[in-house]
Amino acid sequence: MSATLYERIGGEAAVNAAVELFYRKVLNDYRINRFFNNTDMDTQLAKQKAFFTMAFGGPNNYTGQDMRNAHARLVKMGLAEEHFNAVMEHLGATMVELNVPADLIAEAAAIAESTRKDVLGK
Repeated sequence: MSATLYERIGGEAAVNAAVELFYRKVLNDYRINRFFNNTDMDTQLAKQKAFFTMAFGGPNNYTGQDMRNAHARLVKMGLAEEHFNAVMEHLGATMVELNVPADLIAEAAAIAESTRKDVLGK
């Protein structure tokens, strides 16, 4: 059986490093940081680590809401395509900065992209 994306990118340590770097980028981006104004970032980081771990084929300890319900409040605040695109940009840049091989970045981006409709409530 072939290794999961989670294993191929480096497992827990890699996911943790990526999520922390990713949120530093997101929180410094004026286009999207307002969506996190009232967010407990420790909780958010933990949820995102669990979500990426599960989405990339690692152990499933994700107990959060589905993507549509988790983002419904943000959609009411105006979350739209350009915001999702900014998040995707930061995800790619994070993985490049962490020297993740291009084929694995493409695989991770495809997984993230598959959530677009639910995240945007479409």
